[in-house]
Parts: sequence; structure tokens; C-alpha cells
Amino acid sequence: MSHPAAAASPALKGLTVLERGWLSSNNVLIHPAPGEDGAVLVDTGHVNHAEQTCALVAHALRGEPLTRIVNTHLHSDHCGGNAALQAAHGAPIWVAAGMAQPVRDWDERRLTYLGTGQRIARFGAQAELATGATLQAGGRSWEVLPAPGHDPDSMMLFDREHGVLISADALWEHGFGVVFPEVVGEPGFDDVAQVLERIAGLPVQVVVPGHGAPFTDVNAALARARARLQGFRADPARHARHAAKVLIKYHLMEERAQPWQAFLDWAEATPMMAGLWERHGRAGTPGTRDWAALLVRELAHSGALRIEDDVVRDAG
Repeated sequence: MSHPAAAASPALKGLTVLERGWLSSNNVLIHPAPGEDGAVLVDTGHVNHAEQTCALVAHALRGEPLTRIVNTHLHSDHCGGNAALQAAHGAPIWVAAGMAQPVRDWDERRLTYLGTGQRIARFGAQAELATGATLQAGGRSWEVLPAPGHDPDSMMLFDREHGVLISADALWEHGFGVVFPEVVGEPGFDDVAQVLERIAGLPVQVVVPGHGAPFTDVNAALARARARLQGFRADPARHARHAAKVLIKYHLMEERAQPWQAFLDWAEATPMMAGLWERHGRAGTPGTRDWAALLVRELAHSGALRIEDDVVRDAG
């Protein structure tokens, strides 16, 4: 259950949280304090929603200049509005340490867009934020904290004075993001556990997650996240199926509708899908296409997708 009062918390004064649909990240606009040049925007949603993001941000700015865009990490649902917003406002884009060069080279393998088979509009990166640094924005000092697990290069922003944590996908009210290192066969669950412990050790009053409404019951959220992590550790195949379904849902969100055979072609050609089948789906199905078909039918049964006349459609 969300806590509507969290969005009105005094700790969030001077921030506008644009809560998006689940498949596009929240956008956090940090309004300038007196003497600051302009506002800072944290994360920009998915490219499918870039036009809407630009409109929402323009409305929230209330005539203020946008002087910086910060990405907590570079998954397509967190930076898909970068190009459009930079074109509209000319704001420089700041990314995590070590990620500016892959962006400049547009290394789609390093940036994960090739592996996930997801869309993104090419953007530039002008600067980096290193963990341990401090971001001054909105009259607040935001500590840049490492948040590996969901993504090795992800970071969180913490305003210690007001107890505000911008957690990205490290902690949601009911879980956390897919652990992508595990998706590609590398360890990641331990990193998730360590980040959860890091959050538990902070004087957090309100969390602004990457998806979902802000919330204040941090201990309950941490307990749910730990239980979820324990389940994934005990049954990695469960996490693999969850990750594959997330990839499928994002793909159909991008496509809206796709003929059945074209969808199966996408699944077979997408490295992360093929790798997940190789490690976790092989025992039950003869190939990536068959595994993807099974997962789509499960998603359709749950109402997340629809299958009509040999076409797979997004139900969102």
C-alpha cells in the first residue's frame, strides 16, 4: 500500500516528483534555491514517453531554466528522454563515473541496449558523478552513493539533512529492479544485499523510488526487499523467469503490437533472452522461441499482455 502523505512530506519541499507508469521511470525535478542557476532533473523515463516527459517537465519548471540532467543509471527506462530534453533545454547530462565514454562512443553493448533489445534515442554525456561526491542542488547536499546489483554502475542520491533518498531501482516500496548481472550469468545478489544494508544504515525519512510513489515506511520496504532477494537466491530460475518477462513486457510496450512470429524472432535474436533460456529455460523447453512463447502465454493469463489473431499486444 502506498503512503499518499509521503508525496506531501515537508522533506520533499522544493522537489517535484513526476510519478510515471511502471515501465517509465519517475522523474525528480529539484527546483533551484535562491542563488542557484536553475533546476536539476534526475532521470528522464523511456523514449516512448519522451514527448510526454518534455511536457511534464516544462510544466513543472514554471519558467525556471533546466541546467542539468542526472541519470542514476543508463537503462533505457531511465534515460530515454535525455535526447529530447537536451534538445529542448540545452542542459548537460551527467552520468555515473566511467559511463561518459561508452555514451560518447555509443557502445550499445556496454550500455546494455544491444543485450536487452530495447530502444533508445542517442544522447550525449557531458560530465560524470563519482560515488562519494556531493551534488549541490535545490539548496541541498546530495551524497552520491553506489547502488550496484540492479546495475553495476547505478547510483543513489541522499540528502542527509532532510532524510530524502532518491533510490532509483535499488529499493522500491515492494521490491527492487531486476538484478541484471545475474541475467548475464554474473553475481549480483550479494550487491543487492549490501545496498539494502547501506540504506538500512542511513537516516532515511522518505524514499523517492525509480518506480512507484514516494514512501516513508522504509523498514517495511526493506523487509519486503530482503524477503524477495532471499527467494531469488533460493531459486535463481525464478529470478530468470521474472527477468525474461520484464524484457518481454518492455519490448511489447515499445512495439505495442507485434505478429507472433516476429515476436519470436526478436526473442531468439535478443542476447539476454537467449542467455536466460540457455541457463534456466533449457530443461523445460527445446529453444528460446518455445520458452518465450510459454512466458508470453503466462503474461497473457495474468493480463499483462494479450494474444489476438496471432498478434501479441501490450495490455498496458
